[in-house]
Amino acid sequence: MIDFSLSEEQRAVRDWVRTFVERELMPLENEVLRREREGHPPGLNGEERRNLQALARKSDFWGVETPVEYGGMGLDPITAAIIETELGRTFLTFKFGGEADNILYYANEEQKERYLLPTIAGERRSCFAITEPGAGSDAKAIRTRAVRDGDEWVINGEKTFITSGEEADFAMVFAVTDQDKGANGGVTCFLVDRDMGWTSEPIDTMGERRPASLVFQDVRVPHANILGEEGHGFTLAMKWIGKGRYLLPARALGGCERLLGMAIEHAKSRQTFGAPIADRQAIQWMIADSQMEIEALRLLVLHAAWQVEQGRDSRHAQSIAKLFGGVKANEIVDRVMQIHGGMGYTRELPIERWYRDLRLLRIFEGTDEIQRRTIARDLLKGHVTVGATLG
Repeated sequence: MIDFSLSEEQRAVRDWVRTFVERELMPLENEVLRREREGHPPGLNGEERRNLQALARKSDFWGVETPVEYGGMGLDPITAAIIETELGRTFLTFKFGGEADNILYYANEEQKERYLLPTIAGERRSCFAITEPGAGSDAKAIRTRAVRDGDEWVINGEKTFITSGEEADFAMVFAVTDQDKGANGGVTCFLVDRDMGWTSEPIDTMGERRPASLVFQDVRVPHANILGEEGHGFTLAMKWIGKGRYLLPARALGGCERLLGMAIEHAKSRQTFGAPIADRQAIQWMIADSQMEIEALRLLVLHAAWQVEQGRDSRHAQSIAKLFGGVKANEIVDRVMQIHGGMGYTRELPIERWYRDLRLLRIFEGTDEIQRRTIARDLLKGHVTVGATLG
């Protein structure tokens, strides 16, 4: 028997987050858009973000996926996907506090005290530094080097497009420690505090996100700051990259739902030639296609999340969800802008903002081309078979 209904707890969480988004986040949208039109930094400011997180914490909404033993809610992957979908209903990027990168849980006890626990508590902020100017989708091509010097390692290299790289006070840096072995045992992950000497520079983009380039010039890091095992950094990197790929299309799903709702409302009220444009077949087909794709995306996201929850290898399902989500979300926002006509193109409405932000989904954390390569490779090598989704 296949049951597509949510559990009582999942419905309660969904409803709480939806209410939070509608009452606390959506009312801030016009103010944020106004600030952006005046040239201020995009998105919520630091005070707004902290106040919102504090408000959520008063309702015990803290550490959504953080294990209970670390003070979090310890929610399952499906519920996490539902939460991301609800958060996606606003273009404002917001995450509940109390989270830490999944690979930080591989830290030893001393490292947990210095890095993991303060990050969960919101006292420290990390960034994941693997992408380089010459090694984007090909993570195995990283050139940053770390050379052993007694009880320290000396790191030299550059990272680019690093999320939170400008705000982070420590970075999880992946560097080659054995050139002969490369990704097969020659890459190590280091916990590198900003005050150890690395610098950052923000990168302007067409959307809200402002990643950074990081420069490491003779940065000395204690041997004790290796995360996990020496030479096994690439395995950790893949755990980080593959952990929550399904959450990206989950958030886009929420955005598409909100956008389609806006298109329906506008189509019913906008009159042309004496009738609402909702009566026009061209508009009806755009609405119908968008709804069809939203529902397909929902099932792909939840299926990938279900595989994660079951402890299965979910990489193939996550690649499908991310690829489909990125392509279709961009098609949907384009249709919604078309339905709104010239007004949709202005910065008075959030449509153009979503238009720019959703474009990133086809690039970061695995481009469309990388997802297609993964899907095709899995099929051609027999890792998965056609029609075996249900076992």
